Amino acid sequence: MTSEKITVQSLYTVTDEELMLMSSQNPELRFERNANGTLETMPATGGISGNREIKAGAYLLNWVESQDLGEVFSSSTGLRLANTAVRAPDAAFVAKGRLPEGWDEEDKFINLAPDFVIEIRSKNDSLAKLKAKMEEYIANGVQLGWLIDSKNQQALVYRRDGLITQYPATAILSGEDVVPGLMLPLKKLL
Repeated sequence: MTSEKITVQSLYTVTDEELMLMSSQNPELRFERNANGTLETMPATGGISGNREIKAGAYLLNWVESQDLGEVFSSSTGLRLANTAVRAPDAAFVAKGRLPEGWDEEDKFINLAPDFVIEIRSKNDSLAKLKAKMEEYIANGVQLGWLIDSKNQQALVYRRDGLITQYPATAILSGEDVVPGLMLPLKKLL
């Protein structure tokens, strides 16, 4: 099996229901839909990337639950952005009171941009594509995003005002005013 991303240009627009069905019928693949209807599959990650993803989600979940700030979602959660793209960040946070009513009654894509996202660059990820994805998140309402780039031993932090800050491996990342009090040494995610 190849570890390259596969991009499929749809001949028609794939509905949320069809995308959910494709995902459930192909559990070894992770699908996202771009705003233009293009489907992308992301292959399974290696051990290092998978470990970093679960650590990022666990740190975030532990903090959010200990402070009763809202809800955290994993990389298998489809989030439908305002531009119609369905994205699945490695970890996502939605502040208390922002989730649509009934979101937890039916298992479907959540129709909103999270407040905070974390993307972990795996060995096969293109940095340019991940940067574009982070910009898309911000353009669609995400307030704060961490792009963890282990290959270059850095993090790029994206903010709602368009400011992007590069941090070295020795930095301590902050949830700023979006996830108040969250502090995480970047080294733990590299």
